[in-house]
Amino acid sequence: MIQLITNVKVFRDGEWKLSEILLAGQKIEQIADKISCSYDGLTVVDGGGKTAVPGYIDQHVHVCGGGGEGSFITQVPPLKFSEPVKAGVTTLVGLMGTDGTTRSMRNLVAKTKALREFGLTAYCLTGNYNYPSPTLTGSVMDDIVFIDEVIGVKIAIADHRSANMTTESLIKLASDARVAGMLSGKPGIVHLHTGSGKDPLKIVFDALNNSEIPIANFRPTHLESKYEAAMEFAKRGGYVDFTCDMDELDYYAGLFCKALDEVPEGMMTISTDSNGSFPIWNEKKELVGIGAASISILQDTIKSMVQVHGCPLEKAIKPVTENVAKALKLYPDKGVLAAGADADIVLLDEELNIDTVYAMGKCMLKEGKMQVAANFEI
Repeated sequence: MIQLITNVKVFRDGEWKLSEILLAGQKIEQIADKISCSYDGLTVVDGGGKTAVPGYIDQHVHVCGGGGEGSFITQVPPLKFSEPVKAGVTTLVGLMGTDGTTRSMRNLVAKTKALREFGLTAYCLTGNYNYPSPTLTGSVMDDIVFIDEVIGVKIAIADHRSANMTTESLIKLASDARVAGMLSGKPGIVHLHTGSGKDPLKIVFDALNNSEIPIANFRPTHLESKYEAAMEFAKRGGYVDFTCDMDELDYYAGLFCKALDEVPEGMMTISTDSNGSFPIWNEKKELVGIGAASISILQDTIKSMVQVHGCPLEKAIKPVTENVAKALKLYPDKGVLAAGADADIVLLDEELNIDTVYAMGKCMLKEGKMQVAANFEI
């Protein structure tokens, strides 16, 4: 299918320019001021002067639901297909959290495959908070090498729900993930849920100091409340991932703007923890409340960064587009609007609300309305 999107603003050559985007199947063929195309089957779409940005990438999504720390009734429901689409997320990475008992790698891989069938780009991580890591094949290395969707492993550190693994165990896990990534052409990352424990990144620094594993293989997340540790990690050359917060949206949006100025260029990412639980613990580590994260918070955070804190849009979106695409070895197919890239495009209105979403060249959302129906969604 050949499509021409006209009358949209695209950031290119250092400025926002009124542009046209030519799509050929799942790819962007050309972006220019004016495109001449006489193909008989051409579909022309007027973008209405809206702003076009790359489809967002969320690398921390509980696609099967999270939670359960307060018994079965506190489990968060699985992600609905329409939720990432309405949030402008065209690429995501699914994972498990505390619960690897009532949820499993079978559930996770199946859900990831379902999202792919609907037309999104979806990957997942083997493992969860536990160690040894729960897997599908019986081996972290085999999961990464042989299962197309699996690109790395998840583990928890500095958290009272974690397996309290040793430095030696973390080194072994990271070694397995790294080699598996090399063999399969995947990032082979160790995605680290970082809790609120003392000296949260100590085990990671110890692993780096006592092994030859590159820092890029370690990907700590939830670092917004561990800002100093995050800055130290970033200055050593590591990627740092911050999690959006619904309750203190503007505060954290401001913190992310600050981090963008302090973290080395390209080394900061933002994710949502969507459909994961937000448990509230007292000083005795007893559960006293629980909430759930939504993938929609990603766009709300970007809007706050721009509208409340004055961050330029082209800068505010980098942690959820180009930066994370490079971190996951998806660039230049993902994370940019450019000839040869995948046709993942989000059109924003004047208030930076999401109007239209294309995923791999397919219109998923138009004028705020779903164009693709998912089974069992009302």
